Amino acid sequence: MKIRNVKSSDYYVLSPLINKWWGGRQMADMLPKLFFDHFNSTSFIAEKDGEIVGFLIGFLSQVHQDEAYIHFAGVHPQYRKHNIGRNLYNEFFNVVKKENRKIVRAVTSPVNKVSVGYHTSIGFEIVKGNKEVDGISVHADYDGPSQDRVLFMKRLAAI
Repeated sequence: MKIRNVKSSDYYVLSPLINKWWGGRQMADMLPKLFFDHFNSTSFIAEKDGEIVGFLIGFLSQVHQDEAYIHFAGVHPQYRKHNIGRNLYNEFFNVVKKENRKIVRAVTSPVNKVSVGYHTSIGFEIVKGNKEVDGISVHADYDGPSQDRVLFMKRLAAI
């Protein structure tokens, strides 16, 4: 497996795959091409034999100078449980540490139990919200009316 930075052209390969990887959920709109054009140095593609098997789109916060944010990450369903996600996250953590960022944030939907479990398993804490859904603390209406979200935070160790 090879991990490399995203290129603008990766958008055209990855975008048609996202909804399939999410079992038909309409997720591709969450990843417009601008991420592939403007966040290359902090976003990554995992490839196996030339095929994209995972990705992570992240960036350095423009407002919070000690923070970075993971916008979207995914692994091809046939390649899950092969540490691809962990390797992508670690690549991101290493880059943001070099930029003196100490906190990484991420967000997911409370219905995405796999994402909640994954993030907590790799050391993210759930940021206390103002509501509970299925025993998980969430931020009500975070992304608009009835768009509750689970917010995560991970403190990075110094290099």
